[in-house]
Amino acid sequence: MSRIGKNPITVPEGVTLEIKDNMITAKGKLGELTQEYSDITIKLEDGTITLERASDKKDQRAKHGLYRALIANMIEGVSKGWTKELELVGVGYRASNQGQKLDLAVGFSHNIVLDIAPEVKVETISEKGKNPIVKLTSFDKQLVGQVAAKIRGFRKPEPYKGKGIKFVGEEIRRKAGKSA
Repeated sequence: MSRIGKNPITVPEGVTLEIKDNMITAKGKLGELTQEYSDITIKLEDGTITLERASDKKDQRAKHGLYRALIANMIEGVSKGWTKELELVGVGYRASNQGQKLDLAVGFSHNIVLDIAPEVKVETISEKGKNPIVKLTSFDKQLVGQVAAKIRGFRKPEPYKGKGIKFVGEEIRRKAGKSA
């Protein structure tokens, strides 16, 4: 039995769930998310959700844990929301935003201007003497992760000096340079 799949999900107050023909919809104070599912049955009883599968075939075992995790992330997203923070490490690296436009200066000849999806709220924090931080917040975990990965992809951290765009708290594997 899938250890993740058999854990029940508790539904917090303020979140309503609707299950009909292979679609589950979660509505909360931050937004609304829908997820399609197959090969499993979802039961909603007095504030808890349990997922069950019909057989022990490999694909059904995999989907059991997958859909449990996706539904749990949906519920947490519409009730609390998800946040990712990126840190710009490097001399002269700057970040600023005007509404949903993120402007990054990360050592290229031109600034990178990125239009961010309207579901994701972007905020830049620049303090003197500290690295600039880009803060992304949304109710959709997948979207926040995708936008954060796209921003990080513009200048991934390099192992010699550690310069680049990294997640706050991310450990970068460092290498020793050429020894003279």
